[in-house]
Amino acid sequence: MRDYSVQNKKAWEYSAYEFWVKNSGTPAERAGKDMENPRKALKWHAAYFDSYTDIRIANICGSCGKKAVPLALLGADVTIFDISEDNRKYALETAAAANVDINYEVCDILDIDTKKYGNYFDVLFMEGGILHYFHDIDEFMNIMYALLKQNGKMICSDFHPFTKIADILNLEQPAMSYFSTDVFEGEMAQARFFEEEIRNKRVCEEKSVNSDLL
Repeated sequence: MRDYSVQNKKAWEYSAYEFWVKNSGTPAERAGKDMENPRKALKWHAAYFDSYTDIRIANICGSCGKKAVPLALLGADVTIFDISEDNRKYALETAAAANVDINYEVCDILDIDTKKYGNYFDVLFMEGGILHYFHDIDEFMNIMYALLKQNGKMICSDFHPFTKIADILNLEQPAMSYFSTDVFEGEMAQARFFEEEIRNKRVCEEKSVNSDLL
């Protein structure tokens, strides 16, 4: 696994399950909301799906299943690819509470088994801003292309470039030129939701990990 993937994995597994429970409710509570109106849970992304039944969807960096579970409720066969075991736990418990099945592959996205999943999916779905996790977009897109069936569809909702030069979302991330190729270290976006004591402890642990990787 690449060094930056190791760091991403550790960050996304730091109290992630507890974070989702605190901010989205228990899996049962989250499932109840999704079941009330799964299309509403998809928000504006629903407009980009031609159908839901009898299609295979790859939810890339699908996190805690906030979109995968509603898609499954609408009849889709959904597989999440994500790097976090904590995210997997929350997503699968939510799916079980909603009485639907989803597949969940914990892996580096660039290491997805294309022998198993090559030419497999009707739709690739990614949202919430994930492209900045990948240093080589060409490499990433080659993997995505390999996963899609012929005439398949990719739905990608990412950050507007302006968020890279002005922190308008209050993510407390460094602002820089959108075209910068520099790699910077920073807290994960959800860090601002943690208590200050936990947040400071987390920063110290991340610095320790980064030192070990040098």
